[in-house]
Amino acid sequence: MDKDEIQRRVTKVVCRILNVTEDMVEPQSHFVFDLGAESTQSIELVAAMEGEFGIEMDEDAALNVKTVDEAVDFLAKHVH
Repeated sequence: MDKDEIQRRVTKVVCRILNVTEDMVEPQSHFVFDLGAESTQSIELVAAMEGEFGIEMDEDAALNVKTVDEAVDFLAKHVH
């Protein structure tokens, strides 16, 4: 799976969980500061990404991901 596909799917999940529009989600968008994620939503994002991509992630490592671009890079290493 290429990074563009991962980016598209990450954006879709972020919009659904954080109730934001696609035009608000940029690669450099910070989940908390730019998109308003609260701590419970961060956990929801991890679970939703696992479901979207059919993988299990180390929760601590996943929760250290702070931006959309970091999420795409993180997922690119775990999705085949």
